[in-house]
Amino acid sequence: MRTSSRPISQADIALPEGYTIEAVANGLTFPTSLAFDDQGQLYIIEAGYSYGEVFLEPKLLRVEQDGSLTTVATGQKNGPWTGVIFYNGNFYVSEGGELNGGKILRISPEGNITTILENLPTKGDHHTNGIALGPDGNLYFSTGTATNSGVVGPDNYDYGWLNRYPDFHDIPCQDVVLSGQNYTSEIPEHGKQTTGAYQPYGTPTTKGQVVKGSIPCSGAVLRIPPEGGELELVAWGFRNPYGLGFSPSGTLYISDNGFDVRGSRPAWGTGDYFWQVEPGQWYGWPDFSGGLAFNGERFAPPGDKAPQPLLAQHPNQPPKPAARLGVHSSSNGFDFSSSDEFGYAGEAFVAQFGDMAPKVGKVLAPVGYKIVRVNVADGTVKDFAANKGKKVAPASKLKTGGFERPLSVRFSPDGLSMYVVDFGIMEMSKTGSHPQQKTGVIWKITRTNR
Repeated sequence: MRTSSRPISQADIALPEGYTIEAVANGLTFPTSLAFDDQGQLYIIEAGYSYGEVFLEPKLLRVEQDGSLTTVATGQKNGPWTGVIFYNGNFYVSEGGELNGGKILRISPEGNITTILENLPTKGDHHTNGIALGPDGNLYFSTGTATNSGVVGPDNYDYGWLNRYPDFHDIPCQDVVLSGQNYTSEIPEHGKQTTGAYQPYGTPTTKGQVVKGSIPCSGAVLRIPPEGGELELVAWGFRNPYGLGFSPSGTLYISDNGFDVRGSRPAWGTGDYFWQVEPGQWYGWPDFSGGLAFNGERFAPPGDKAPQPLLAQHPNQPPKPAARLGVHSSSNGFDFSSSDEFGYAGEAFVAQFGDMAPKVGKVLAPVGYKIVRVNVADGTVKDFAANKGKKVAPASKLKTGGFERPLSVRFSPDGLSMYVVDFGIMEMSKTGSHPQQKTGVIWKITRTNR
């Protein structure tokens, strides 16, 4: 194993009776996902990027039998690499695209990288995420939105991308008719400007204005054949659909990070959601949260005005979520249990990265930093693995060796072990994110009383 710069102790993590946890890799820098090849060999990806404007080279790593790590492939500084799967002799990786736009990559076992899709519009707040093989043989992935809630503003300057790409903005997947809501803000180098929905900073809109949709687009689930080819829209109207996967019965689900209390159009208390994805549907962003409309005083931040609709007409009435997850919990990568021997077959296990306050706005109490299980049949959400103690916080705050920032979950091919990708230490302040390299961990959870 690499040498970790944080304490690691499985004794500091609470699990249901009959389960045990161990660290199988550590000292990682911004790990985000993992996969198994057809021989059951474990591979990990390091993102190569973190909020806080940290740009490194992303990597595909093989975990050897002795716990050492071998670099299989090294990418360009266009991370974060957010998802990886192994299919038909190759790895497929979703490249976030913070600098040059998102990509879908194919990586051979020898480390040769081929781009099968590029120029995805993910140079903003959120990235090209999640990758999974669908029952139809297509690769499914998602794109996050450029902004928090549809309007470019000072928060996007703070994130770093507005200065790099002053004309970048959200793109609808279909034509939309605007309400004419505009917002005035001021940022360095740009001065005071008025900006409307789906526009570059400083471009106002008018009531009834039509913005043409195009594909690829923002806040969407898309699919493409593994060999490349035509890109197809599956569904849209998401904000940051980070986790993506199929249930044992072949139903597509995504985890979606809700609105923050920041920027020109802040929204309060919207929560994260677990969605069953129905092809062709619009899921509500930027005017709904969890099926509830932005109208009246709903979702008004304390002491501020409530967000009002940006669209004059909505593509459809958004569906209701399969489950509601904690406000600012940052519920991200997940996987379904398919094994009665592991337990909870048919339920989704979701990694909660934990809140990023104060950058996302105030939180009533710390939330996340754990693994929850979601019963998609009735929407119940229960803790499965979490740091011990009465306080909810990452291990570094608790001065323990437990979970720091759980980011994704993946079951072993036989379904008997659950692997948790722990991104590592990321401290937050009013000035932004402060990630620490070489603090990432891969945890393995198994059942001992089968």
